[in-house]
Amino acid sequence: MSSTDFLFLDGHLVRQDKANLSVNNRSFRYGDGCFETIRVVNGQIKLAPLHFERLFTSIDALKFNKPSYMNAEWLQKNILEVVHKNGHQKLARVRVMIFRGDGGLYDPENHFPHHLIQSFELGEATQELNQNGLTLGIYAAAKKSSDQFSMIKSNSYLPYIMGALWAKENNLNDAILLNHAGNVADTTIANLFIIKDGTIKTPTITEGPVAGVMRRHLIKTLRAHDYDVQEITVTVADVLEASEVFLTSAIHGIKWVKQIDNSQYNNSLTTVLYKEFIQNL
Repeated sequence: MSSTDFLFLDGHLVRQDKANLSVNNRSFRYGDGCFETIRVVNGQIKLAPLHFERLFTSIDALKFNKPSYMNAEWLQKNILEVVHKNGHQKLARVRVMIFRGDGGLYDPENHFPHHLIQSFELGEATQELNQNGLTLGIYAAAKKSSDQFSMIKSNSYLPYIMGALWAKENNLNDAILLNHAGNVADTTIANLFIIKDGTIKTPTITEGPVAGVMRRHLIKTLRAHDYDVQEITVTVADVLEASEVFLTSAIHGIKWVKQIDNSQYNNSLTTVLYKEFIQNL
């Protein structure tokens, strides 16, 4: 059996090779839906309230008709059932996908939130601060929108897909995506923070980044410990002139960046933040 042998599809735990989706599925056709990426450690869902809140907020924003049984308790039970069935309790990445069913662009069959839950085993190294800093580039071929849907982890992921392909072609670890104003939004897999003169800055949600769970958790935690954290417009020049750059995600926590174009960065404060607020999360 593979390490991802079972999944949860529309209320049923099934083997992966027995799962079927229609070719008329609107997520396949149009990217109609959203997803959530969640970390499970020793059978516990990390930052569960933030993940569930974001997922259900996205479901409402995308105008699904969510049944009453689909709540946090229901979601947690089914996530942990999949993780247990696949033997991933120690350390896992879970992907929860929501999608509308069959139909054309203007005539969906209904607005039921079809759902798919998968789990994948994670290596221990993903939970450590990276020893070698990441190398990033600025991807200019696609621009992120800045609207009420840009913060959602949408199934329509084209700018991120092309940015990730571009990064791989150029031997980079990740790519920074810009919005239509040319300001920084996020990267293909994470939210971006910069540090300069002791101030920590990250693009505000109105600039188009995904509303990351780890981003939200870290901002709240840092402010509670009297760090100067600003959610503002971040320009490319701001990034290139920073002393430190780091990325945040629910799976990896914090990853520090070594180089973007010709700019080099250290990880002095980033290491402190990791040890104080991420390492034991």
